[in-house]
Amino acid sequence: MEIEIKKYLFDINESIDSIEMYLGHKRDFTIYKADKMLRRAIEREFEIIGEAMNRIDKLDPTIAIASKKQIISMRNRGIRLLDF
Repeated sequence: MEIEIKKYLFDINESIDSIEMYLGHKRDFTIYKADKMLRRAIEREFEIIGEAMNRIDKLDPTIAIASKKQIISMRNRGIRLLDF
């Protein structure tokens, strides 16, 4: 596996860890909705995950990652919402 792909996988793992840290053990959607900074932080981590997944797919589309296309699509939809 290319070093660049490993870097993107590391980025994905770091973003997942960050999301879990931001949410803590008490994962309450009401708290999430009420806290704009928390929402933005989590949205940013999802953008990082989607972008890393997109780059992995471009480097080696044969790598089997569950829901790869859906993750990339979610990132693209989120970015389009910000382009207003």
